[in-house]
Amino acid sequence: MRNYPADSPQSMARIVALALMADGAIDRNELNLLDRQAVICRIGVSPEEFDRISYEFFADLLEYGQRFDSGQLSLNEAIVASVLDDIRDPALQQKALRLILAIVNADHRLTAEEAGLIAQALKHWQLDLFECSDAAIPCRRSDAGQPRLQARGTPEVDHVYT
Repeated sequence: MRNYPADSPQSMARIVALALMADGAIDRNELNLLDRQAVICRIGVSPEEFDRISYEFFADLLEYGQRFDSGQLSLNEAIVASVLDDIRDPALQQKALRLILAIVNADHRLTAEEAGLIAQALKHWQLDLFECSDAAIPCRRSDAGQPRLQARGTPEVDHVYT
């Protein structure tokens, strides 16, 4: 799998590509969300660069992922972990998680694969879904497993990378 510099716009673009492919296929509602919320511009890449990064990610999936008999691709834990590893800043992790949640919710249904991606991101980044979804009290878990307050954040997807 390719890697990009930690916390870079390119790494965030790969998070978007990962969320788009979480259930093995890209849904039109997910693409509409990207356009409606100007997500590509807000994460700091051009549409052409996003297309290139997505293409490279999909090529990596074809090489390293599993394919179902239906033709859909399956994201294994190692692939997901590789993509999540590139986002290390706690504030960016929260923004990336909110972006993942918005993308997988674009079609108003949550598949098992999308739920698995969310669960793996929460565990990998040691985030708490309830706390991160509340703009008033976003937090990370401390080493002892207790919530630790952090600075206020904005939950809107259109403020993903500002």
